[in-house]
Amino acid sequence: MRKPHLTIPALIEKGMGTVLHWFPEDVPLGTLAETFAGMANSEGGQVLIGVSPGSGKLIGVENPDIVIDRTFQAALMTEPPLVMPLPLLEHIDGLNFIRISIPPGLPHIYTYLGRYLGREGRHNTPIPPGLLRKKLIERGVVQFEARVVVNGSIEDLDSELVRAYADHIALPQEEDLNQLLVRRNCLMRVDGRLAPTYAGLLLFGKNPQRWVPNALVLAARFSGSSLSDAFVKQEITGTLPQQLRQAETFVRENMKSAVRITGLTREESPEYPLEAVRELLVNAIAHRDYMNEGDSIHLHIFSNRLEVHSPGLLPGPVTLSNLLEARFSRNPIIVQVLSDLGFIERLGYGLDRVMKVMSENHLQPPSFQETAGTFRVTLSNAVRYEKTPPKAKSGFKERFKKLNLNARQEQAVEFILLNARITNRDYQELCPEVHAETLRRDLVDLIKKHVLIKIGSKRGTYYILKEPVNPDQYSTKSSSI
Repeated sequence: MRKPHLTIPALIEKGMGTVLHWFPEDVPLGTLAETFAGMANSEGGQVLIGVSPGSGKLIGVENPDIVIDRTFQAALMTEPPLVMPLPLLEHIDGLNFIRISIPPGLPHIYTYLGRYLGREGRHNTPIPPGLLRKKLIERGVVQFEARVVVNGSIEDLDSELVRAYADHIALPQEEDLNQLLVRRNCLMRVDGRLAPTYAGLLLFGKNPQRWVPNALVLAARFSGSSLSDAFVKQEITGTLPQQLRQAETFVRENMKSAVRITGLTREESPEYPLEAVRELLVNAIAHRDYMNEGDSIHLHIFSNRLEVHSPGLLPGPVTLSNLLEARFSRNPIIVQVLSDLGFIERLGYGLDRVMKVMSENHLQPPSFQETAGTFRVTLSNAVRYEKTPPKAKSGFKERFKKLNLNARQEQAVEFILLNARITNRDYQELCPEVHAETLRRDLVDLIKKHVLIKIGSKRGTYYILKEPVNPDQYSTKSSSI
């Protein structure tokens, strides 16, 4: 749910700062443009128009339409032009005010009159060269992976790994392998010679950690639910494809089997779906910030959860709120080669697949968190709801024959037999031409007949099949709908 805006008086009480500035109606366009650029290059923020800059007194604007038009003119003065939400017109005590929001996590670095500006307190200041370089890399303007390695040479690449890659993508034997790496931006021509990029060394290097020491996975299995001195650990090094294989092996060897009793059926399965864990590892290795020299990927297996920590915040326009929909890669060269090798789909992060696999295995959904310059994904081994035993499924259809269910209800039961549960939204999508209230009564009727159990409340509500003690407990009365 979107958080409500603070009122303009409440914002002013907080004081002008990095993410908040205010101006009177006659603010120069250039001042607006540089403030927009500074906020867009920092944490985003809000600009209020109609407030005295010195006292914070509410003075309002006389011509709101003209002011709104001027905000668009100012946004067009940045390079590239800033695309932002529509300004809001607000009214307080008969006065008009304009509120402009600059979102965080925008995909570009913006300039005004050729200057890269950021925010320091209430001031727009030039971004220091080191920070600017970092921001350019983070937002995909300049990729760290595409830079040529100083003092690196073509001899630092493992020719056997390159040959295996070429064979995997069915490159003809007579093709020049160096040209293949040039096309993949793993080699670049510098001063008449071919030199490896960071991506080339990470993917095909003889000793990648010589050039990027932090490009490794620190894996550990702890006996309890917190960090402790009792653990099994492994430092996983090598090329990125080698790390992926080793990390998956570590998980297989250190993950417990989960035994669940549902009805009379005893089911044994991995503690976490391997497909979900594999996607998290691929996501971390493909999309982490390799410029972050202070940390490595961490894989932690606890008694109640599995965590993957990836150095660097989410890249470009990707945020926690749009994580499953946004598509942006910090390392497109690495992603392409891993895609060629079958590790990753080129189109996205695979985190939506993690959500789906956890749901299919009746486990809690993963949690995503950005903290201290790290992106963390956590899988819980807690069961969300019990599965319908396979043996019970075969008998359900026969038992339901005596219930005189309507066609919609039969469709709902079939859906649950295939998907383990159904939500109100699922049911509406199955029967799009039926009124929502009729569908609600269908589900209530199925609960009364001891066919379904309602789990959760409000938007979190879903329905699962009730395991019958005796088929005769079902009512045979037809629905009164």
